[in-house]
Amino acid sequence: MSFSRAAESLFLALLLGGVLTQVGCFSFNFPNFTDTDSSSLIMQNLNSRVDVGAIQVTPNVRVDSDLQNKSGRAFYSKQFRLWRKSKDVQASFNTTFVLNIVPQTIPGAEGMAFILAADATTLPQSSDGQWLGIVNAATNGSSEAKVVAVELDTRKSYPEDIDDNHVGLDVNSIFSIKQVSLGDYGVNLSEAVDVTVRVQYDGKNMTVSVMTNGTGEFTPVISLPLILSDYLPEKVFLGFSASTGNYTELNCVRSWEFEGSDIGEDRNLLWVWITVPAVLVLISGIVFCLYWERKHRERPEDTYTGIEDQIQGSSMAPQKFNLRELRKATGNFNLKNKLGKGGFGTVYKGVLPNKVVAVKRVSKDSRQGKQEFIAEVTTIGSLRHRNLVKLIGWCYEKRELLIVYEYMPHGSLDKFIFGDEKLGLEEEPLSWERRHIIIHGVAQALDYLHNGCEKRVLHRDIKASNIMLDTDFNARLGDFGLARTIQQSDVTHHSTKEIAGTPGYMAPETFLVGRATVETDVYAFGVLVLEVICGRKPGGIKGDQQNDYNNGIVYWLWELRTKDRMLDAVDSKIIGQFDKDEMAGMLILGLACCHPNPLQRPSMKTVLQVITGEAPPPMLPTERPAFMWPAAMPPSFKEDTENASINSQVTFTELTGR
Repeated sequence: MSFSRAAESLFLALLLGGVLTQVGCFSFNFPNFTDTDSSSLIMQNLNSRVDVGAIQVTPNVRVDSDLQNKSGRAFYSKQFRLWRKSKDVQASFNTTFVLNIVPQTIPGAEGMAFILAADATTLPQSSDGQWLGIVNAATNGSSEAKVVAVELDTRKSYPEDIDDNHVGLDVNSIFSIKQVSLGDYGVNLSEAVDVTVRVQYDGKNMTVSVMTNGTGEFTPVISLPLILSDYLPEKVFLGFSASTGNYTELNCVRSWEFEGSDIGEDRNLLWVWITVPAVLVLISGIVFCLYWERKHRERPEDTYTGIEDQIQGSSMAPQKFNLRELRKATGNFNLKNKLGKGGFGTVYKGVLPNKVVAVKRVSKDSRQGKQEFIAEVTTIGSLRHRNLVKLIGWCYEKRELLIVYEYMPHGSLDKFIFGDEKLGLEEEPLSWERRHIIIHGVAQALDYLHNGCEKRVLHRDIKASNIMLDTDFNARLGDFGLARTIQQSDVTHHSTKEIAGTPGYMAPETFLVGRATVETDVYAFGVLVLEVICGRKPGGIKGDQQNDYNNGIVYWLWELRTKDRMLDAVDSKIIGQFDKDEMAGMLILGLACCHPNPLQRPSMKTVLQVITGEAPPPMLPTERPAFMWPAAMPPSFKEDTENASINSQVTFTELTGR
């Protein structure tokens, strides 16, 4: 139904009688926390504050020197009505939050809790240590406490505690009516990583779920019958409590979303009769909406025809979402939910009923938006590999092109290699072991695309900002907007009149032959290897069609190799020790992948053998080879080279991460 039809129907319904006052919604969303959000929160003492993009429920080491024996609480400033009219109407709610607990001693302690409390003005005295800021010795087990909590405990403080890594449901007491070990679900609260928790209440039952590592899906761990009105007043405050003891930790809430039914005051459904002024206002509104719709109605030539046929016609077509649910999931594409911006669109964090996702909104200014959208959905939608970002679904509605991926908690690799002030708690650079695992993961993904698929896939845009990191920092290759599928697995190239890629990652021959090949993908992978090891951006100027081989990180590494000083290029921020021979071998591998002659570049199968130690690094000259064209060429270039045009159209993507 069009908007004008809906408006006309609403108008007729109002004229015929009236409209029912509906139950509303009590909701808020903090994708992260800033100083301006402090006005929406109540901190019960000086121990709690907003800092480093999170609620620090207990003292923060950046500000406080004494972290021991502290407790704190932080609440949303407005009360939530739980029940009304002699408890015959019960509210329901759904809340999702991301916490991050960073031990400061070994072991850390004590833990955090999501709480519903009658009072937001007074923190229970002596509620530090084992009490988690929920109650103290005097109020524990007393109905006067008026608090219900979902505890996330990091210390076995009582014999009744099952371990030092569990979730429990507490009612007016620190002793849980039920508790479950999170180790059974692959979640460790004290691992200094983001842990996503969801609490749901339907008026009769309380359910607690956690997002299991690497899956992006919630798993219920506790579900119990519970009538909150038996323990709490009509209106409660919602928030978090935490504590430390002799052992300490940082107790942080990174994001928080809440949606509950607003049962309002004690009233029945009311008929609201329309007065003459209201009718006039409504008529004016309808006239304006009709004018607006007519003015902005899509012209036939503006619509993207055939998108759904092309996607649904592909094998293993992913789920189709509607625009309304993706708008709701992302807060109507709220800037607070923005994860990053790439060459073809902006990526937002979204919360669906059963999982957290990333939603790419293809830019309407993108000259090839439709082509990139179809390429990405049909290409990655049919691929299955542990080192590829999983595509969940898509949406095309009202000229909006949207792609839904699994959510990667740690964002893109470039932020960890080059630094990003928005990293918040994850400020430590990556160790060499972790970098090596990431390089290996990308190599496995690329080998799968080149050699493991029924139809060979050329990615065409391998770069650090397109490498996403999951909960365990495993590499996931993403952004297939430039990818092209080759029907036959023995074909090695994709011819195009448009040169596409990112400056600094593009092989020198790309600008001469206008062709994507397995060798040009290998070249980009080589640049990626060098920047991960060196912590240096690849170089290259946006819009520069000259040979990138003569500038940037590749040229710099060849200069150091000539002087036998390659290890000088290793990133000084790498944590811990590393084997110098292994590191030198990886640098040589990166340079070999960036050889100016595509015939001399190793295949991805060979690359994997070198990374795993099954084969030695490729042989390289000590002097930088000159770029010559034409040269001895691989099969990728032997066909139709006489038709290559130096004046091919060029499309560059940006280096922006997510």
